[in-house]
Amino acid sequence: MQLNGVDIDDTFAEAFNMRGTRILITAQNLRWAYNAANAMTGFATSVIGCGVEAGIERELSEDETPDGRPGVSVLMFAMGSKVLMQQLETRMGQCILTCPTAAAFAGIESEDMISLGKHLRFFGDGYQVSKQIPDATGKLKRYWRIPVMDGEFLTEETTGMVRAIGGGNFLVLGASQAQVLTACEAAIDAMRKLPNVIMPFPGGVVRSGSKVGSKYPKMFASTNDAFCPTLKGVVKSELDPRVESVMEIVVNGLTFEDIAVSMKAGIEAACSLGKENGILRISAGNYGGKLGQHHFKLRPILSGEVTA
Repeated sequence: MQLNGVDIDDTFAEAFNMRGTRILITAQNLRWAYNAANAMTGFATSVIGCGVEAGIERELSEDETPDGRPGVSVLMFAMGSKVLMQQLETRMGQCILTCPTAAAFAGIESEDMISLGKHLRFFGDGYQVSKQIPDATGKLKRYWRIPVMDGEFLTEETTGMVRAIGGGNFLVLGASQAQVLTACEAAIDAMRKLPNVIMPFPGGVVRSGSKVGSKYPKMFASTNDAFCPTLKGVVKSELDPRVESVMEIVVNGLTFEDIAVSMKAGIEAACSLGKENGILRISAGNYGGKLGQHHFKLRPILSGEVTA
């Protein structure tokens, strides 16, 4: 299968069950909403080292937020409920509470509700005030007003936690580092237009794809040597002589369909540059199907066969 002259490998991306949540962050203006959101999603690229994977989903207009101010929505993912709850509370306290004019609200409804400001209220030292306000459906929601030095911090008590998926991915293989990065930038621009997904790595792209295991006993993951151009001729390589650079885009989403649609948009955007601009192949990272519960098959996704 080819797309604009680019070879599409007959392979799949292997992804994992995760738990996810969404938080709506508002502020006096978008500058400060982004300051809070960027801090909250910092050091959140991979659960391997960060505990949580997080990113900014999209901007929110005044008509889309509970307090009528501009904002951004943030998605956070973790391998388990306990870790997600711990990370959310820590990042709320260190990144949102501290940010001038910022407020935080639930961004998703679920049967499983976890603390957003429920425990953070104790920072008010007894001066915090709560109020229950009905939403559009008449359901009462509790909010906390916590005194801080610029006025008060407003936060909803809880937000929803849902089952989600992390680790959807594809690899862009090309003739040079600059050409592959340009293709990845085009892919990320296309994927960021879609809801319910984030690409958690720096700028949405990861250069240090990994494999399971290592020659060093304490390392449970190491460099994906089969896709490292400098190791051609040294290891059993997946690269032909034309390929001099490989980069990976990892995507987390709330549903299988969200990730599949996002991958399709990203791959099509990357391939739009074509072979004449050095984009040679699209592949994906997997572990033989033995670890992840979800398999995103590239060719069916590109053919529009998006099913769970």
